[in-house]
Amino acid sequence: MDCASCALTIEKVLNKVSGVKKCQVNFATENATLEYNPEEIDIKEISKNIEPLGYSLKVPEQNQMHHDMSKMPGMSKMEDHSMHLGLNQSKEEKLKEIEKKRKQMQIVLPVTILIFIIMIWNILGESFSFIPKFVIPDYLYNIFSFFLATYFLFSVGRVFIDAVVRFSKYRVANMDTLIGIGTATAYVYSSFVLFFPQMAQSLGLPIFTYFDVTIVVIGFVSYGKYIEASSKIKTGEAVEKLIGLQAKTALVERKGKEIQIPIDQVIIGDVVLVRPGEKIPTDGEIVYGQSSIDESMITGEPIPVDKSTGNKVIGGTINKQGFLKIKATKVGSETMLSQIIKMVQEAQGSRAPIQKLADRVAGIFVPTVLIISFTTLLIWLILGPLFIPFAKAVSLGILAFVSILVIACPCALGLATPTAIVVGIGKGANSGILIKNAESLEKLSKVNTIVLDKTGTVTKGKPEATDVVLTSNLSENEIFAIAASLEKRSTHPLAEAIMRKVANLKNIKLHEVKDFENIEGKGLKGKIENKQYYAGNVTLIESLRINIDKTLLQKFTKEGKTPVILADKDKIIGIILISDTLKDTTKLAVELLHKLGIKLVMLTGDDRNTASYIAKQAGIDEIFAEVLPTEKAEKIKSLQKNGNTVAMAGDGINDAPALAVSDVGIAMGTGSDIAIESADITLLGGDILGIPKAVKLSKQTMKTIKQNLFWAFFYNVIGIPLAAGLFYPFFGILLNPIFAGLAMALSSFSVVSNSLRLKTLKL
Repeated sequence: MDCASCALTIEKVLNKVSGVKKCQVNFATENATLEYNPEEIDIKEISKNIEPLGYSLKVPEQNQMHHDMSKMPGMSKMEDHSMHLGLNQSKEEKLKEIEKKRKQMQIVLPVTILIFIIMIWNILGESFSFIPKFVIPDYLYNIFSFFLATYFLFSVGRVFIDAVVRFSKYRVANMDTLIGIGTATAYVYSSFVLFFPQMAQSLGLPIFTYFDVTIVVIGFVSYGKYIEASSKIKTGEAVEKLIGLQAKTALVERKGKEIQIPIDQVIIGDVVLVRPGEKIPTDGEIVYGQSSIDESMITGEPIPVDKSTGNKVIGGTINKQGFLKIKATKVGSETMLSQIIKMVQEAQGSRAPIQKLADRVAGIFVPTVLIISFTTLLIWLILGPLFIPFAKAVSLGILAFVSILVIACPCALGLATPTAIVVGIGKGANSGILIKNAESLEKLSKVNTIVLDKTGTVTKGKPEATDVVLTSNLSENEIFAIAASLEKRSTHPLAEAIMRKVANLKNIKLHEVKDFENIEGKGLKGKIENKQYYAGNVTLIESLRINIDKTLLQKFTKEGKTPVILADKDKIIGIILISDTLKDTTKLAVELLHKLGIKLVMLTGDDRNTASYIAKQAGIDEIFAEVLPTEKAEKIKSLQKNGNTVAMAGDGINDAPALAVSDVGIAMGTGSDIAIESADITLLGGDILGIPKAVKLSKQTMKTIKQNLFWAFFYNVIGIPLAAGLFYPFFGILLNPIFAGLAMALSSFSVVSNSLRLKTLKL
C-alpha cells in the first residue's frame, strides 16, 4: 500500500459494499479488519470491489481455519465474521518483493546518484567559472538521459504510471499519482523539446530538458519506498513473534496409540503428550506428571511456574523438565494465545482519537495538492511573464509544478499514528501487557489518578488465617469447623484463606448448612443443626445488635489483620484474624507511578485501620475503605467529577463495574474472566509492576505520535509553499524537484524510524 489516501479509499469503497458491516484499514500494517455477513457475500466477492484500485484481499494463515469453517455444512448461519485480512501480499510475498527491490536498488541507486552529481555539477558550473564544463556535448547527454529516463519511468517507476492510468479511469488518486503526473510531465515536455526543438522555440518555450528530474526523482522516491517497506514490515514483528509461539504439531493419545497430528486437528478432550523442552501445543489441564513451565513469552514473568496434576497450562508455553499428559480444554482460535493474537491485531488496527485530524487531512490531501500544483503552474504562466522572460517563467512553472507533486507527502501523515500504535501495542504484548485498543493507550497516557483494589492487586491476594480469638467455650477447631462450613460456598479471598487453613488442620469435620445466605458486603449466614450462625465483618455484627469490643478490633486492624467475626444470634463466639501481605513488587510499582506523576488511591471493603496499615506500608496516597462492591463504581465517579482522569486496577468479579466505569480499566491477568473482559488493559502476569510499565509505554507512544505528526505537518506546510515558488520573488529560492523527491522519501522514513525506536524502550 502506497499511502494513507489508499487506506481511506479502500475503506470508503468496502464500507459501501452490501453485506459488509464495517471495514477498517491499517496503512502501517497493510491489513484490513472486516465485519461481514457470510450469507450475503464472501471474501472473493468483497475483494473484487477493490481490484480496480490495484488491491486485493488475502486471508492470513492464522485466520484461514476460521475462514474455512464458514464454508462447512451447518456453519453458514454463523454470526457476522470479524476477520483480519492482508491487502495484496502475505508477509512472505512482501519479503520476496523487498528482496527483489533490494537487488533493483543495487543498480538504480548508483545510477541515480551519478545523474544527481552530474546535475549538481552543471548547476554549479553555471554559477562558478572555476568549475569545468561537462565533457559530453549537451545533445548526446540528452539522448542518453532520454533512454535512461524511459527505463526509469516505465520500468522502475511503473507503479507511478499505473497510478496515473487508474486515476484517469477511476478518478482515484494517491501519492503515486502525484509522482507519476510530475515525472511524466517532466519526461513528456523534455521529449518534445529534444525531438521537436524548432517547434518548441517557435512557441517561445525554454529549450531545456528535465530527464534528470524524472530519473533522480523516481530513483530517490523508489529507494525511499524500499526503505519504508523494509521498516514497516518490522512494525508488525510483535504479532509475528506471538504467531511463532504456536506449535505446528501435537503428539496425542488416540485409541491407545500415540500419533503426531497437525495442531489444527487437535480437538477438545484429546490427551496431549509433552516431553521436556517441548512447546505445550494447546490450553489444557495436566492429567499426569509435574514440571516447571516457562510462561515468560505470555506473561512476561521470567521465573518458571511449578505445575502438577490438576493445574491449567497455556498453549505456546515451554515444558522445562518433566513429562506431561495434558487434556486439551481449548483449541484453535479459542486458546489464550490465539485470543491474545486476535486482541493485539485488533488493537493495532484500531485508531486513536489523536489520529482523526491526520485522517481528515489525508482524505483530501491528494486532490488538494493536484489543485495547488495546476494553479501554481497557471500563475507562473500568466503572471510570471510580467516580471521575467516568458521562457524562464515556463521553465520555473514546470519546475514548481513537478516539485509540488513530488514533495507533497500524505504518507508521513498517514504513518505518523498507526506505526507508533502498532509498535507500542506490540511492545506491550511482548511484555505481558495486553492493550485492547489505541484509544485505551491514548487515555492511559492522560491518567493522573489510579485506583488500586487491595486484595490481589496491592497484596498477594492469598491471605492467611493467622490467629483465632476465642470468646466462648468453643475450641479453635470447633470455631474453624463452623466458619469453614459457612464459607465453603463463598469465593471471597477471606473465605478461601479459612478453607486453606482448615485443609491443613486435622480432625475437622464440616457441618451441613441450611438456609445459607450471602449478605453482600457484610458476610454470610446459615443454620447448623437448627442453630443460626453468622460470619462476617463489624457492620454485619452491629446490624445484629450484638455487643462488640471495638478497641480490641482496632488493635487487630492497626496491625493489618482483618477480623472475620463468628456469632450466633446472641453473641460473638470467636474471631478469626486474617493477614494479607504486600506483593514483592508493590512498593517499587508505587514509587515508579509517583515518579510518573500519578496519584494512587486504594479501594477496599476492609476496615479503615487495616486499609491504612496496608496503604502506609505501600506508600499509597489515599484510601477508600469499608466500600461495598456496589459502591466501588460510585467512588470512581466521584474522583472523575473532581476533574481526574481515572484508571482502575482490579482482579475480582466485584471489580468489573468499577473497571467499566473508569476511564481506563486495568485487569490483573490472574483474576476473573469477567474482570478481564471489562478491562481496557490486561496484565497477563498479574504483577502490579505492569501498571507503571503500561503508563510509561502509553506516555512514550503518545509522545512519539506527537513528534511524528509535528514533523509530517511541518514538512508539508513548509515544503509545498517552498516548492510552489512562494519565496522566489523575495529570496530567489525555488526548490528543485530532485531535492523535493529526496525530502519526500526522507519524511516517511523518518516517521517510521521514530516509531521503531519504541521497540528499544526500557519498561
